Amino acid sequence: MKQKLYLDVCSLNRPFDDQLQDRIRLEAEAVLSILYRCEIGEFELLTSDVIDVEVSNMLNLEKQQKVLTLLEIADEKISLSSSIEKRAQMFQSEGIKLFDALHIASAEDGGALAFITTDDRLERSASKISTKIVVVNPVKWLMEVFFNERSDA
Repeated sequence: MKQKLYLDVCSLNRPFDDQLQDRIRLEAEAVLSILYRCEIGEFELLTSDVIDVEVSNMLNLEKQQKVLTLLEIADEKISLSSSIEKRAQMFQSEGIKLFDALHIASAEDGGALAFITTDDRLERSASKISTKIVVVNPVKWLMEVFFNERSDA
């Protein structure tokens, strides 16, 4: 069974952000590499109702369309449910913002191995709470994948 990945909207936007900063460029390349690995079937990409709502609220319609195009390779869509909402409320009580909490709960519900984000604050906050998944920056996650591939060889 392929491992499932959930990329939040900030990471899905990264390839379309201003690439002048090294960090943004590195994260954009990592996101594109992760999406490529999903597209060729190494991993499964999850999307969700929560992603749909957040993307529909984007003000930059050109960027919104590009993100929607990326999401076309998703293998599975997680529908919002009362159990996801309840789990998100628990995350909120531990200091996670509403949409971030809903994303993490959706990723858990979908059986994701990793929740990938470029939001440092969210990554730090999530490391302090009990989740069923790892919340990680795309560059860090991809480096771990490369390390594991080398040690498996």
